[in-house]
Amino acid sequence: MRNLLATGLNDVIGKIDAPVNNDLYKGEVNASLGKLISTGIQIFFFVAAIAALIYMLLGAFDWISSNGEKEKLLKAQNKIQSAVIGLLLIVFVLVVFNVIMGTVLGGKFGIGEGFTFNLPSISP
Repeated sequence: MRNLLATGLNDVIGKIDAPVNNDLYKGEVNASLGKLISTGIQIFFFVAAIAALIYMLLGAFDWISSNGEKEKLLKAQNKIQSAVIGLLLIVFVLVVFNVIMGTVLGGKFGIGEGFTFNLPSISP
């Protein structure tokens, strides 16, 4: 036990260094939080688009399997119509989000760059 106390804590546990290329450990909390928010937004839009496409495919399947029954055909048409409205709503929200992010928050939106979202901060 004395031998353990005589050595330093770093010799017993080891030294932990921060990752080199991570903005969070360089003190850039705004950039890291912006990346986290932009990743969450990307995942949300991706999941929403996939859900709308699956709902459209379910409507198409119901249309095919309706066998000409008017009630089933009407339900299938309503599913497809709702899915198309959902996809249009997703595109509209992306456009509005892009305008707000570009003008107010100074971010970027693009296919190659993805989302770049900087949180507003007060500089001294």
